[in-house]
Amino acid sequence: GLCGGSASGKTTVATRIIEALDVPWVVLLSMDSFYKVLDEGQQALAAPSDYNFDHPDAFDFELLVSVLRKLKKGKSVKVPVYDFTTHSRRREWKTVYGANVIVFEGILAFANKELLKLLDMKVFVDTDSDIRLVRRLQRDIMERGRDIVGVIKQYNKFVKPAFEQYIEPTVQVADIVVPRGGENFVALDLIVQHVHSQL
Repeated sequence: GLCGGSASGKTTVATRIIEALDVPWVVLLSMDSFYKVLDEGQQALAAPSDYNFDHPDAFDFELLVSVLRKLKKGKSVKVPVYDFTTHSRRREWKTVYGANVIVFEGILAFANKELLKLLDMKVFVDTDSDIRLVRRLQRDIMERGRDIVGVIKQYNKFVKPAFEQYIEPTVQVADIVVPRGGENFVALDLIVQHVHSQL
């Protein structure tokens, strides 16, 4: 399980771990796939960046826990596909097959007790808040079609307070804290060695 603030480098860390593991049957599961389906009122708030996507209530933890449980038993599962430009789930879900290693990443990966029980190794990706903001600006503008004013508004209103309230405190349950994210090759190497020893 990889946890950390928005744009902390969780996906980069996950990808580097998977590449370095170099074993067949590795699955990357992202918490982003498990955003709840928004009703009309919530959709109306989402467009002008007035909906809180960084609160635990924004995620379907029940579905997430059930999917992770099945994957850990080696079963295949259907995972929702989330579209960030429309703030909605796509019609088609993707099929994911059980694997030897499941790398799960998300901003609130450690925020649910049932979910925590399923994680064999908990890694917190710790990246400076200024760097996270800059990365988020780049990503949301270039990849998700947002404007700078909306991104900054959302960051100040929801992202930063949610990080301080729900994400940062969960560093206490982490087995490993990785400062500087994907650039910390020593930490990544240790994680990979541990996973290899478990396998």
